Amino acid sequence: MRKFWLVFFILMIGAAPVRAAEDAPKVEALGAVIIDHDTGRVLWGKNEHEPMAMASTTKIMTALLTIELADLNDTVTVSARAAAAPKVNISLRTGEKLRLEDLVYALMLQSANDAAVAIAEHVSGSVEEFCKKMTARAAELGALNTVFGTPNGLDAEPHHSTAYDMALIARAAISNPEFIRITNTQETVFSSDKRQYHMYNRNRLLREYDGANGVKTGFTGRAGHCFVGAAKRGDMQLISVVFASGWGDRGKAQKWVDTKRLLDYGFSSFEYRDIIHDRAQAGKVAVTRSKTPEISLYYADGLRLPLTEAERSSLRVEIEAPVSVMPPVAAGDSIGAAHVYIGQDLYTSIALLTAEGATRHDFETSLRKILAEWFNMAGSFGD
Repeated sequence: MRKFWLVFFILMIGAAPVRAAEDAPKVEALGAVIIDHDTGRVLWGKNEHEPMAMASTTKIMTALLTIELADLNDTVTVSARAAAAPKVNISLRTGEKLRLEDLVYALMLQSANDAAVAIAEHVSGSVEEFCKKMTARAAELGALNTVFGTPNGLDAEPHHSTAYDMALIARAAISNPEFIRITNTQETVFSSDKRQYHMYNRNRLLREYDGANGVKTGFTGRAGHCFVGAAKRGDMQLISVVFASGWGDRGKAQKWVDTKRLLDYGFSSFEYRDIIHDRAQAGKVAVTRSKTPEISLYYADGLRLPLTEAERSSLRVEIEAPVSVMPPVAAGDSIGAAHVYIGQDLYTSIALLTAEGATRHDFETSLRKILAEWFNMAGSFGD
């Protein structure tokens, strides 16, 4: 089957001048990334696939997995191991009983290490088993360079992730309404069977950045200051990650600076564009030996992407399809593909499907059909 290439360009008319490369965000974090939530596209990265310690950003997965696997109305009894967890903690006591949801509030608003251990033991029976489930869930989300050794993010071996992996985990987390409800709460009060707790949200981004809706700070001696952020403006939801923005007071402040620069860059530089409309026609293909001379092709999926002005001008779609096809062809058969390039890089390929079918029609086929019908008729006369 011979093939041809049909190349056409999608041009955005009236685009403003292309931004200079210097407009890329200036980020001091050793590992960083910003992705688009809807498409998962990486908008900018720095060592985003480099495994690093991730400190308490770990707790994003702890909370997500708990919400997915357990009943938040469960009553949790605090073990001695949980009560012994180092700071940051809320001083849980051995034997104390709390609602699971309240422990998740303590986990995400106050970054309580003791709450993380109590949660892990309740959900999976042990910290070790819970960590296995965390790692497996990360892999399901495409976070293949992540291993969880603790549910709270304290330095351990093996315990590491990448900025990109953590963005994927956060992408799943903020898609969960329960996760958003808990992590966006500014303060809450709850009681155990022994005392009352008052939690305040330590995520400054929620108060300082327009549209912020996530997600978690982190710090250890090994990881430095880390933060996974999220913000939504209009129909664009972005997720940022910074690992090791520094140590000490300067690093503590720098993680917020790095995060805001990443989000500012995403919102100011990218705009959604409809590249391919779902089920739009993609041309026609000739059919040989059929009464149907040609059949239409359509895109199996649509494609909408956040793009910079420069990317819009470099975007192209190359359609690969056969010159002709031999019947039989059924509606919905896959014939060829549309390859979407941003600059010289292939971004994705979308299958091309047939809009209608075509049956074979030539002398040989017609003769066989006539003979078959004749023999059927002859057989019926014999009866």
